[in-house]
Amino acid sequence: MKLKLIAFFALVTSVAFSQVKVEGIVKDSIGNPIELANVVAINQETKLMDSYSMTDNEGHYKLNLNSNSTYTLQASYIGMKTIEATLKTLKEDLYQNFNLNSDTNLDEVELVYEMPVVIKGDSLIYNADSFRAKTDRKLGDVLNKLPGVEVNDDGEIEVDGVTVRKVMVEGKDFFDGDSKLATQNIPADALDKIEVLKNYDEVSQLKSVRNNEESIAINIRLKEGKKNFWFGEITAGAGPDDRYIVHPKLFYYSPKYSINIITDYNNIGDVPFTRQDYFKFSGGVRGSNRDSGTSFNVASSDIGFLTMQNNRANSIESKFGAVNFNYAPKKTWDLSGFAIYSGNKTDMLQNSTKTYSSENNIDESTTSDTRQKADLGLFKFSSKYIPNSNHHLDYDVFGRVSKQTEIKDFYSSVLGNIDENQSQNPYSINQNLNYYYTLNPSNIFAFELQYLAQDEDPFYNAILEKTNEFKFSDELNLDETQSSYNIAQDKRIKTNKLDTKVDYWYVLNDKSNINFSIGLLNSTQRFSSEIYQILDNGDNYKLNNDDGYNTYNQITYNFSDAYLAAQYTLKTGMFTFRPGFSAHTYYTKNSQFGKIVEDSFVRLLPKFNTTMELKKTETLTFNYAINNTFTDVNKLAEGFVFNNYNSIFRGNSELENSLAHNLNLNYRSFNQFNYTNIFARLSYSKRINQIRNKAEFIDNSNNQISVPFNSNFEDETVGLNGRFEKTINKIKTSLGANYSYSKFNQLINNQQRVNESFTQSYRTQINTNFKTAPNVSVGYNLSINDYNQGSGNTKYYTHSPYVNLNTYFLKGFIFNTEYSYFNYRNNERTLNNYTFFDASLAYQKEDSKWEYKLTATNLLNTKSLNRDNINTLYTNTTEYFIQPRYIVLSLKYNL
Repeated sequence: MKLKLIAFFALVTSVAFSQVKVEGIVKDSIGNPIELANVVAINQETKLMDSYSMTDNEGHYKLNLNSNSTYTLQASYIGMKTIEATLKTLKEDLYQNFNLNSDTNLDEVELVYEMPVVIKGDSLIYNADSFRAKTDRKLGDVLNKLPGVEVNDDGEIEVDGVTVRKVMVEGKDFFDGDSKLATQNIPADALDKIEVLKNYDEVSQLKSVRNNEESIAINIRLKEGKKNFWFGEITAGAGPDDRYIVHPKLFYYSPKYSINIITDYNNIGDVPFTRQDYFKFSGGVRGSNRDSGTSFNVASSDIGFLTMQNNRANSIESKFGAVNFNYAPKKTWDLSGFAIYSGNKTDMLQNSTKTYSSENNIDESTTSDTRQKADLGLFKFSSKYIPNSNHHLDYDVFGRVSKQTEIKDFYSSVLGNIDENQSQNPYSINQNLNYYYTLNPSNIFAFELQYLAQDEDPFYNAILEKTNEFKFSDELNLDETQSSYNIAQDKRIKTNKLDTKVDYWYVLNDKSNINFSIGLLNSTQRFSSEIYQILDNGDNYKLNNDDGYNTYNQITYNFSDAYLAAQYTLKTGMFTFRPGFSAHTYYTKNSQFGKIVEDSFVRLLPKFNTTMELKKTETLTFNYAINNTFTDVNKLAEGFVFNNYNSIFRGNSELENSLAHNLNLNYRSFNQFNYTNIFARLSYSKRINQIRNKAEFIDNSNNQISVPFNSNFEDETVGLNGRFEKTINKIKTSLGANYSYSKFNQLINNQQRVNESFTQSYRTQINTNFKTAPNVSVGYNLSINDYNQGSGNTKYYTHSPYVNLNTYFLKGFIFNTEYSYFNYRNNERTLNNYTFFDASLAYQKEDSKWEYKLTATNLLNTKSLNRDNINTLYTNTTEYFIQPRYIVLSLKYNL
């Protein structure tokens, strides 16, 4: 392996340094330099493009070409005639200037090769064929090769460090609200152009007056052969131990309607849609008050279903089906929507060791066998009506529904055998109604309304052996005569939230405007819960607590925020200034146990944004805002609520809001002159009156009760992250780093504890992108987690090198392999080593629709892996037993 790596780097070095540099200046007819003009070099022998460049702000371009070769250079710019020049490279660097004239007639020179990257306003347009290799199969494979674009470990698309939330195909939404389904399912061979739309706004009237710096969308343009025809693929495979995979996906696009169908059934551990995906899938829905300065989010009330990744489970069986449609009854009216079903059965085996932060520092070893079943459903229907440029009306309804169960056989070295059962069947319906009206170029109005209805019903049951270590038997007044402690908990949380806003923009000129907003956020939540004991005869035994704290809850919580906001936008030179403020009238009321707690107050929240456009492709942005954060009903209910077998939570009806000062500085540079892309983000947050939990260990055991409170101490977080990327010919290199420091205060057994954490992560990677030669991705990840919890300092290191190889050979064979190694250690010793090694060999005869593939997973048959978790209550190390080595033979038919 070492010799192969040396040979690879020798090849890279020879390619990089046996080059001739060609540079020059592109000017217009009167001698002014042209920024962002395109220059391509086509090798006359191979007829392929060997290099390309965009000019900088002084009109300079630079190409790296092979020595002793003949090239045709083409220079082009929108609205000007394309011209070309022929030159022969020897060993010395060359200079070639271009002067472009206005294009009043047809182009005299035909473009023989499309530019890989074109910049048009706020859009980056990538020619997919310029980056796609023969081994690429999905959209994500191609995106990872684009300058400035990355597909992260969760399958989401990031551009300049900003997550893309909307993917379109031919201008039509593709499962709006998430980009993972697009990266993993859209075929690479269907791609023509990939358009990255920066400063994206769905409402064309508002693009020039609304700040959309953190809004990025991607639009996929299909090849002509993929339009007005069904395309896609059908895959089926099987292997030993009853392994199987069935994965059909079909697509159809026409100007009037489109439909996408994706299905996946497998038991090989490939989870197409996880619980994490389900909860973060937004459907494109965002609250109207998102920029008002108020943060009031309805929390999920489930009680800790494990969120497993496919590399932490002993067995996973997945069923997935999704359909997305777009239909245009007329040119001014669009209908769209999707429906998604995901069913997963997961078995997990794990061992854990916990050391609690009680006075005795109790150690607890646990073993668990967990079986989860989750049936998740999402749907959305949208209507968009745009009769002309002055009117825009849209309506969305987005829903979630699920049925989830978890059964856990558990053993604790402290409490003995425990059976834990959880289940829930929640749903939520979110509706949006938006209307945008342009009276004239100077007056623009907007009305946005969102209504959320949510119902959650988590159930929890724990059956424990009778031991003296279970201290909650006294807290809950359990019946001690029973053979075991059989404890159950019912919860119900109903939420109705109305969020509405009216905006008015007065456009002073093309450089400045004023925005006035008036809005109302109103929420009503009803929370009920009860803890009871199930007796040996099956009867339910109602519990009461001697200290006056109830084992049930019945609470109604009302929250409202009426606000008026204003913002002024001014563009002058390279600067854009956006000072603003919002004035709020808040009202909260919670009623429980015959007690009513009310609060009302007025608060002014300033905000400021400024953007410095250093160049057309280089910006520096500063943001400052004060945010007011309010809790939802879950932290206000004062009766006991079980979190798990040894943890009880009790709310606090007197909780107040917290205030946060947020600052961030963003830098972005997209430079196609020297093929360098950079983004960096520095953020700082200071939270005042922050809600924290006070933990109390009962009789120095591992049983704890947590109560939220408003901390008198200020919490602070500082973050710095960035990525540097440079392309040299067919070699793409990147270096990323992330630093995060946080400091907050906690109370444990009524003693203040200052908790500090400093985490660092580094990621470096080298990718090749040859059309025919093998392509290699070599990288090294390092993470350092440094924790100081008052009682001591803990530091952990994770080293993870990896190598991926993709090669096309013998006119139809594709060989892929992925190897990654993990070393987890502290300051003293290595705690765990483990390796993942997967490989596949596929054959598809050229011009054939059939592909045969042999896939091997976990070739080294790694048995388990470790993860560690550190918080204020305990340190935890968990060993997960994972799926064994398996081999699957599959057959794919391309439509």
